[in-house]
Amino acid sequence: MTKVVFITGASSGIGKAIAEYLVEKKYKVYGTSRNPDKVKDISFPLLALDVLNTESIKIAISTLIDREGRIDVLINNAGKGITGPIEDTPTEEMKSNFDTNFFGPIEVIKAVLPYMRKQKSGKIINVTSIAGYMGLPYRGIYSASKGALELITEAISMEVKSFGVDVVSVAPGDFSTNIAAGRYHTPVYENSAYKDSYAENLALMDEHVDHGEDPMVMAKAIHHIITSKKTKIHYKVGGFMEKFSVVLKRILPDRVYEKLLMNHYKL
Repeated sequence: MTKVVFITGASSGIGKAIAEYLVEKKYKVYGTSRNPDKVKDISFPLLALDVLNTESIKIAISTLIDREGRIDVLINNAGKGITGPIEDTPTEEMKSNFDTNFFGPIEVIKAVLPYMRKQKSGKIINVTSIAGYMGLPYRGIYSASKGALELITEAISMEVKSFGVDVVSVAPGDFSTNIAAGRYHTPVYENSAYKDSYAENLALMDEHVDHGEDPMVMAKAIHHIITSKKTKIHYKVGGFMEKFSVVLKRILPDRVYEKLLMNHYKL
């Protein structure tokens, strides 16, 4: 039986790469976008969905079920970046980021679980970030929102296991996508105490994305998870040093690890 896969945020970047790879592998793939009519050159159906709008989530899932009668895999990929010193970043922007990166995926999970429970099967894959394993300077809110999604993955995994539903998280490092264009950037204020350091780090972040991995690496990792009979709860996908940084955090004293990060970000 052909598996039905539902991917949020599939109009570009990692989400689009995953969708197109799974189409090649003969999965029945549905992607979502806030404005599907504006998306061109797509090889799979795109449904309208905004993770901030629970009604749009219900309509998209209902449309999928009407067409296919089931949902085998949910890939919670929709998300957005945010940068800025915590002191300078508007609190409303922080809340908005959590709404997209944390509460949004939870709402999608809540919408698909009744169908997966009824099927007694299903796989939920939450796309987080290696940044979610550590508090990164000038990306603290992004780190926190993705770290929260990592932890909620552990909780939901235990809650739904008896229904035959498998829940995992996949944390990508820097990938060559257009994520930087969609970020909320706190302005570099002239009178900010962080002006020079933050400006330098903004340039560094964009450089990391520009030299990031091919999104197809992420697509292949997701396919491996879908086909795995026994899964881990957490996966990390990225360059060696990105993945090794998570290991270092576990084994080094806190302040030593902090010093390494500060040196890396020239703080």
